[in-house]
Amino acid sequence: MAHSQQPNHHGVTDDANPLVTAGSDNSALDLASDSAYDVLIIGAGFAGLHMLHRVRAMGLTARVFEAADDVGGVWYWNRYPGARCDVESLQYSYSFSSELEQEWVWTEKYAAQPEILRYIMHVADRFELRRDIAFNTRITAATFDESVNRWNLQTDTGIHASGRFCVMASGSLSATRLPDIPGLANFTGKIYHTGAWPHEGVDFSGQTVGVIGTGSSGIQTIPAIARQAEKLVVFQRTANFSIPGWNEALKPEVQQTWKSVYHEHRSRAREVGTLYEFSDKGAMQASEAERAQEYERRWNKGGVNFVHSFNDVMIDKRANDTISDFVRARIRTIVSDPVVAEMLCPHDHPLGTKRICVDTGYYETYNRTNVKLVDLKKTPITEVISSAVRCGDTDYALDALVCATGYDALTGALLNIDIRGRDGLALVDKWSAGPRTYLGLMTAGFPNMFIITGAGSPSVLVNMVVGIEQHVDWIGDCISYLDLAKMAAIEAGEAAETDWVEHVNTAANKTLFPLANSWFLGANIPGKPRVFMPYVAKIGVYRKECDEIAADDYRGFILTAA
Repeated sequence: MAHSQQPNHHGVTDDANPLVTAGSDNSALDLASDSAYDVLIIGAGFAGLHMLHRVRAMGLTARVFEAADDVGGVWYWNRYPGARCDVESLQYSYSFSSELEQEWVWTEKYAAQPEILRYIMHVADRFELRRDIAFNTRITAATFDESVNRWNLQTDTGIHASGRFCVMASGSLSATRLPDIPGLANFTGKIYHTGAWPHEGVDFSGQTVGVIGTGSSGIQTIPAIARQAEKLVVFQRTANFSIPGWNEALKPEVQQTWKSVYHEHRSRAREVGTLYEFSDKGAMQASEAERAQEYERRWNKGGVNFVHSFNDVMIDKRANDTISDFVRARIRTIVSDPVVAEMLCPHDHPLGTKRICVDTGYYETYNRTNVKLVDLKKTPITEVISSAVRCGDTDYALDALVCATGYDALTGALLNIDIRGRDGLALVDKWSAGPRTYLGLMTAGFPNMFIITGAGSPSVLVNMVVGIEQHVDWIGDCISYLDLAKMAAIEAGEAAETDWVEHVNTAANKTLFPLANSWFLGANIPGKPRVFMPYVAKIGVYRKECDEIAADDYRGFILTAA
């Protein structure tokens, strides 16, 4: 959601997320300054568009508020070189329309950002969604009025709107952040954030460029920038595991075969999230030769599915050591300089406990003569001066600095809005010790406010589109139930919320996830409470839990009669 920080003198917003004003003229159509709707939706990415489509089909009125000047969400803002989805394109798409499934033609196995944005724009056009979206409009406050059980929204454009329901479709990875480095504001060159990339693109030809961050965005953009810049300096805070994607053009016959059984594929995806080849065997049940053979096969296949080589690598440290050792050996084989190779080998977390990255020639990039790797664990950045990044006694002169430093995940977009529920309770206070939700969908004290793919749901651990569709369907069914039962409001009960938070933590503690200082725990944000936020269960297990609670008259929720 909206961020309180303003653009710095380099023109980069400190939090350029999908609900930060884009700066062009408001393109909302005929939106009155004070308007009442059934449903208010924040964000026009995958989640917001699908929610709008569903609400319309229910015969309800709705208004979407979006800070950008067009649809797309994270795919509108993340235009950095190399930006690409790590879920195969045929799966990273909507399933609510069979006609849409059949008519859209993907060009690559893993779609790049421009193609995904074209797809989202096509959806907006095909279903005429833009007429109910207020673009260039940032939400500054959302307040629940208990006297009438309605949400009131305030915007930076002076628009006020009220709705019976408020749906936060603001994105799990949308609140970007710049690194907390002394002197960053003193840098006289250009500063860019991968999540707020200039739409006109950037030409790094003839320049010395620095990149801070080697997470997913950094690993994608570093090879692309290296091919263009005269010199590239990579400042690595933490080495990460990355698997080659082996991306390729999507052959027509492959696409048509998949589309011929789309319904079956979608049904399976609703149970597992992404259609992968899952193993029913543990790594410790296999011989060393069998493990090596399977890891080799999976590496050559590529992608996130590598993590599923055996069924125990995310719960047994010994099993994980075997797959981690394989990747480290691969890094040492790919990277020519043994010192650089060792710097790129992760040793501080088990493979998969931080978001596994999928790349195109990432490790090979360090064999280029114009690329230098700086290990910040050995020589941390002490300050940024006018024309360089200083690490200990060494100044690295730069023309431009790219910050691939990620997001305030899962909570940042919500907490950047002044959200107040019953008795004026501020969400920032309610979540001061970490996010608390029931099912990841609602939080106690905030009636009729739904969160799509929020903390406490599988969210970022599954195919996001599958998770979004499950939440949109559940929310739509819930609103229909309330109308039929003549209920004015629904909110999470505190006891049920407490039990769910404990359930989510218990599930995480049965895995290796808590062993990593990852953004899953909020470890990338100084001062953010360390709480494991996603729910590690498969989407099918979670879906069943949500459906059973709804079928039991929304057990654990508090319903208020009209």
